[in-house]
Amino acid sequence: MSSQPPASASATSTTAASAAAPAQPVAPMSRALVLLLAMGAGLSVAPLYYAQPMLGLLSTEFGASASQIGLIPMLTQFGYAIAILLLSPLGDRIERRRLIAYKSAALLLALLVAAASPNLAALCLASVLIGVTASLAQDLVPAAASLAPDAQRGQTVGTVMTGLLLGILLSRVVSGMLAQELGWRWVFGLAAISVLGLGLALQRGLPRMPPASPMPYGELLRSMLTLTRRHPALRTAAATQALLAIGFSAFWSTLAVMLHQSMNLGSAAAGAFGLAGAAGALVAPLAGRVADKRGARAVIRLGATLVLVSFVAMGLLPGNLWVLVAGTVLFDLGVQSCLVAHQSIVYGLEPPARSRLNAVLIGAMFIGMATGAWLGSVSLQALGWRGVCGLAVVTSAIALFLRIRADRADRAATPATAR
Repeated sequence: MSSQPPASASATSTTAASAAAPAQPVAPMSRALVLLLAMGAGLSVAPLYYAQPMLGLLSTEFGASASQIGLIPMLTQFGYAIAILLLSPLGDRIERRRLIAYKSAALLLALLVAAASPNLAALCLASVLIGVTASLAQDLVPAAASLAPDAQRGQTVGTVMTGLLLGILLSRVVSGMLAQELGWRWVFGLAAISVLGLGLALQRGLPRMPPASPMPYGELLRSMLTLTRRHPALRTAAATQALLAIGFSAFWSTLAVMLHQSMNLGSAAAGAFGLAGAAGALVAPLAGRVADKRGARAVIRLGATLVLVSFVAMGLLPGNLWVLVAGTVLFDLGVQSCLVAHQSIVYGLEPPARSRLNAVLIGAMFIGMATGAWLGSVSLQALGWRGVCGLAVVTSAIALFLRIRADRADRAATPATAR
């Protein structure tokens, strides 16, 4: 690990500008506004996952191979990662309600393009656009933090994050059922209608939110690189979460195709696995309490171990449906617990720069998701389901190794620091 670089004038101005946030509201937020933000986060993040249970249907309709159809989730996640890294910082310098309006309209158009796609190439283009514009969710969470008074902020952000999590989990269930009954185009069409209603509700319900920083856009982006160089803990967290995301995305991006080809199960069954994932992911917020008592790093080691063991079991018994369900619960729990613990570490590094620290962590995670979607589809075509599980075993083992190595380095440095 490199030593901390000397603070430059640019870094000093960056920190000062970050700290210069507008005064927090005194009045508590209304319950209706909190619920609107939570619903908005869920509906805006859901389009990232609508296609996953439908990949079997899409593969049949377009005559695409597993690796070709795997481009759809890969490009969606890639678009989201790019948007987090390049567009999310705009929330610090553009009036947030106006930015939310632009992204809502763009997401609506992207979903309509997907619904009307005549071929796989057009759907791939729409997938990139959906990924980019679904970053609207990452504007709503900071909006909740900005609007809430200090005493209400933690509870408010927690409620909005619950809405976002439910949007991720239920999107697979809903899209799988709708696709089987109505067809895949209806899924994107109905999603567009929901985003239209959401955009109108947000414009009516959200107050104006003045920009928090006058920092130029280029300086905002450069400051994220500065933060990454300055904090070894951020680099470790981003790398570890990205590696775990590879296996996570490889699983969800190939599950529908595997169930369709190997078990003759349709999109509704693939979507129902979202409920199995919900059982694990909804327990994951408890990881925050464990992190407070035993430390975030212990939670990450346990979570990465759960992911590793789950994929080993699913790889050894690929045809066992019960093992598949149990593995889904456990690895979702492991990945989400690691994310909660990593966020608790990262947010404590430099409080005035939390939004950019979060952009680095989440951006790295979704780069891992995009990579996992591609590698998963290639592994499924070349080696079958055991290949997908093997990929996840390797990446989760490396993630666990990175965490253990970083913890040992921290312990070794502690006595010298104390002296």
